[in-house]
Amino acid sequence: MKAYWLSLVVFFPVLGALLILFLPAGAVERIRRVALVTSLVEFALALPLYFWFNPASAGMQFLEARVWIPSPLILYQVGLDGLSLVLVLLTAFLTPLAVLASWPITKRVKEFFLMLLVLETGMLGVFAALDLFLFYVFWEVMLIPMYFLIGVWGHERRLYAAIKFVLFTMAGSLLMLVAIIWLYTATGTFDLLALYGLRQAHPALLAPGEERWLFLAFFLAFAIKVPLFPFHTWLPDAHVEAPTAGSVILAGVLLKMGAYGLLRYCLPLFPDAAKEFAPVISALALIGILYGALVSLVQPDVKKLIAFSSVSHMGFVVLGIMAMNVISTQGAIFLMLAHGVSTGALFAFAGMLYDRRHTHLISEFGGLGTPLPVFSAFFLVACLASLGLPLLANFVGEFMVLVGVFEAERSYAVLAAFGVVLAAVYLLWMVQRVVYGEVTNDANRRLADLSPRELVIAAAFALIILGLGVGSPFLTSRTEATTKRILLQVESPHYELAQSPESGAPDAAEDKR
Repeated sequence: MKAYWLSLVVFFPVLGALLILFLPAGAVERIRRVALVTSLVEFALALPLYFWFNPASAGMQFLEARVWIPSPLILYQVGLDGLSLVLVLLTAFLTPLAVLASWPITKRVKEFFLMLLVLETGMLGVFAALDLFLFYVFWEVMLIPMYFLIGVWGHERRLYAAIKFVLFTMAGSLLMLVAIIWLYTATGTFDLLALYGLRQAHPALLAPGEERWLFLAFFLAFAIKVPLFPFHTWLPDAHVEAPTAGSVILAGVLLKMGAYGLLRYCLPLFPDAAKEFAPVISALALIGILYGALVSLVQPDVKKLIAFSSVSHMGFVVLGIMAMNVISTQGAIFLMLAHGVSTGALFAFAGMLYDRRHTHLISEFGGLGTPLPVFSAFFLVACLASLGLPLLANFVGEFMVLVGVFEAERSYAVLAAFGVVLAAVYLLWMVQRVVYGEVTNDANRRLADLSPRELVIAAAFALIILGLGVGSPFLTSRTEATTKRILLQVESPHYELAQSPESGAPDAAEDKR
């Protein structure tokens, strides 16, 4: 059964989507329950992967390889290493919370939850795919449901935000498609594992100029998704206009796809170009850290503040990746997961405020600690995690990134540390204006505190935020071997990618031939 478990994890949400498709549109409660049960079962299916995963192996595990299209040879090939494992778990964890956060949706409920479950399969497929064509298919599958989530169920300027999101993402995607075809013509394969082997066996497989252009094409697609400064302008609009579930998934998972792409494709396939462009990319990441933090300071809108804080935090992730040492890369991977949880929580809480007051403006709140004490406590935990308080999720990742970057380039680490200080300023200032003091608006005096449904969401986020903060080895133990392998692929021209004994990779490779 393990041989097909990963495919079951990837495609199970589609089964729930198909079931919803055949339910009558008026059966709103049944549709919601089917979506929730599907997402919870999906999380239960994904969780064993953590325990079955062999942390000592640097190769791909749970590998499945089948011929999909004979000519040109395109494979249905999926597998997980430590990097993709933690992102699959993050996706499976956030989706049921996004479903719960979407209970107030009343317009086209059937289509909404159908799109959300299809989106989950697209995201899982991106992290599991080990064939470049298959990866591109999942990348595009993920794009369409998010476009509809923003464009149909978003707020006032939803069409503008949805179209801007698609235009930015598609521009990068088309460049990546050209690069994938170019790489295929140069190597004769879409198989990512075969490309790793070719690149390590033949360091001069690609001419220097060719490698630079291919790197830049892949990099631009991933930089837009991160989003890295100056490709970030689509993000605030998308977040502000998206429904709560869209913002949670967008911040929690979709932004991580860009950083994942850098680690999975850009560094191992184009190591010379990666090292050549590393100073420029690191400088852009540093600008993003400071720019995102400074712009967050002046935001009047809760969701826009959190969106710009994501630009700053994801700058730390890219900076850690491009420092290219074990500590910084481990920190970047950890921060990807921690940011997904803490920022997803912040957007969920922003959605709870919107459900009560139908506004995100900070000036409309004030003194919520009195009418909403439970909400305020959980909201404070999420803010403290996002600003990097020790014993909470983000601290571990940011600390490791700063230590690793300090080893590579001290000035960058010193400047990036100002981003941590500014995060404390804008987040605590937001908490002060929203939670503390006297109630400044009479409409807020009658607000109800968290419902049981909302309490489940808040408690789940708080539990994982604290768990990541105090139990970081449970995550880093799964990613360490993968991190070392990626860095060896960059530094050592003849490093061989060894598969785990249980993965069945040699047999799968033989089947492909």
